[in-house]
Amino acid sequence: MGARDEFILDSYSATVTQVAHTASAAVAHIKVRKAAQRGNGPGAQGSGSGFLFTPDGFTITNAHVVEGATELRAAFADGTESTARLVGIDASTDIAVLRIESHPSAFLPLGSSAALQPGQLAVAVGNPLGFDFTVTAGIVSALGRSLPARGGRMIEDVIQTDVALNPGNSGGPLLDSAAQVIGVNTAVIPSAQGLSFAVAIDTARWVAGELMRHGAVRRGKLGVQCAAVALPRRWVRENEWPVATGVRVVEVVAGSAAARDGLRNGDILIGCDGVPLAQLSDLLKRLAGEGYGKPLLLKLLRPVAGTLTPFYLTVAPGG
Repeated sequence: MGARDEFILDSYSATVTQVAHTASAAVAHIKVRKAAQRGNGPGAQGSGSGFLFTPDGFTITNAHVVEGATELRAAFADGTESTARLVGIDASTDIAVLRIESHPSAFLPLGSSAALQPGQLAVAVGNPLGFDFTVTAGIVSALGRSLPARGGRMIEDVIQTDVALNPGNSGGPLLDSAAQVIGVNTAVIPSAQGLSFAVAIDTARWVAGELMRHGAVRRGKLGVQCAAVALPRRWVRENEWPVATGVRVVEVVAGSAAARDGLRNGDILIGCDGVPLAQLSDLLKRLAGEGYGKPLLLKLLRPVAGTLTPFYLTVAPGG
């Protein structure tokens, strides 16, 4: 190993160590007790991870960690342990928000997943298999993945990494080299190595805001599966378009609002009601919150005879 290799290794180690040190104080071990099933004795116990993201105790975790809980407690690396209250849960994105009564002063800043690039550093802090406050590191492997959620929905715009995760990591933070949260660790594929997934923080931030304001997320339904895609550079330059990505329609569900109103497979959604769509979370925001139940004016690029042709469509989402 040459001197340059040793320098790179030392720099990598120093970065991961600093991220872990910064993050660990705000990461919670979420302890869950669930009601007993009739005739099955005492209630089940489980655990997962979570992280403080505000100074007043609001905590993000996974919906599947806390779903059905009758009692929630959160323990931190400094020895603090406290009861936690469920603020809201959104199974469609596997995100839940808790309010923890007694907690450390540390909290993690939420970064952005919009500018992530495959190959960049990713660090996870969590509680896998009961081993408290464990650190693992790797890289962002791919972006814009879809992952099945409970209830048959797909979690869109998921981050794929090779960071080692195990049961108990669920709900913990995925962090960049600046110790900003870029995702919420949510799933691993048991039969595969180096294949882990996190809900993009841009989606999680928006969902957390809805849960804190309303206790739930209401959504209109388009009936499409989508993936983020880079827009042609020449088109972006010639049209002075403010963003370089859009949302490509991968599948239109038969009988859905999208099918009824004319969306097609391969359409690239680039704007909604005059606002650019750079990623799927931008579209989700238009379907929920104040936009719930309202028709959408979509601007899209449609492949026609080998070229991308601009179109406008008005789509009325279902409930």
